[in-house]
Amino acid sequence: MSIPVISDTWTQLNHLYTTDTPLVQQTLSGMLDAYTTPQRHYHNLQHITHLLALQQQYASQLREPDVVQYAIFFHDVVYDVLQRDNEAQSAVAATRYLRQTSFPAAKTAAVEEFIVATQTHVNTLQNTDLDYFLDFDLQILGAPAEDYQAYVQQIRQEYSVYPDIMYRPGRRKVLHHFLEMPAIYRTRDFQQQYETQARQNIQAELDTL
Repeated sequence: MSIPVISDTWTQLNHLYTTDTPLVQQTLSGMLDAYTTPQRHYHNLQHITHLLALQQQYASQLREPDVVQYAIFFHDVVYDVLQRDNEAQSAVAATRYLRQTSFPAAKTAAVEEFIVATQTHVNTLQNTDLDYFLDFDLQILGAPAEDYQAYVQQIRQEYSVYPDIMYRPGRRKVLHHFLEMPAIYRTRDFQQQYETQARQNIQAELDTL
């Protein structure tokens, strides 16, 4: 189900900015390969499809929905749990592609900045579209407890190369980072819908670590 949605959305997004069909299709093929590697249990096509659905749901709130869509497609295209520059490398991949199209340079820079921001989930740009994009990426934290638990297990599978003695301190640090934020979500929409549940989910996970 994910691939048709992703393929159709990708094609529609690109038709305004390039007529180079081989470029569009080759890039899509590369993304599909990246997001379907066996070690991806959460950061996969289902995650991308979910974010695209959220983007459609909140499209009327976005000033530049095309920037958000490109950021969604590329934000996890490079994902290696042994590396610390996944976001930067994903941003490079996005920029490399967009510079081969007529996508405006300022928007290309914004896509790059949006992707890099997923490393810290901090918006230093005061850009409301980025607020929504970051909230889309973190929506899972405020999901029903059963869905959140499935996400926790998927993340642990992705980090299976690390034993518990190494994984748990790192995971605790990430979770405490979110709890220490004045608000996990940046938009009023997401704060009202997901903030309370997200904090309950995170605390419940911490209690198991």
